[in-house]
Amino acid sequence: MTHATAEQRRSLIAGLRDLADFLERGPEVPAPRWADVMVFPPTTTDEEMRAEIDMIAALIGAEIGDMTADQGHYVASRKFGPVQFEAVGIPARSRTCHETSQSREWSS
Repeated sequence: MTHATAEQRRSLIAGLRDLADFLERGPEVPAPRWADVMVFPPTTTDEEMRAEIDMIAALIGAEIGDMTADQGHYVASRKFGPVQFEAVGIPARSRTCHETSQSREWSS
């Protein structure tokens, strides 16, 4: 996966604003109590993935959450009230484990 182009970024921001305006104008429309917006670095080596998440963490002023020892993810997140922006790196070992379990489910 790659990051958004400049045009895709503008479109995303406009869409988020449109959603907020829509929910504000329609109080009868159910709204979630929170929302997560996630960005994933391009699939590369684990070292490059960590470097990308480290760079994003510096840009958003966040600490790193490293759960890779337990086959988890490498993340940096920042909250804006109930909205969370999260950069997520999925190590190769975790991706392989997930892909293996998915292929077993499909072959059953």
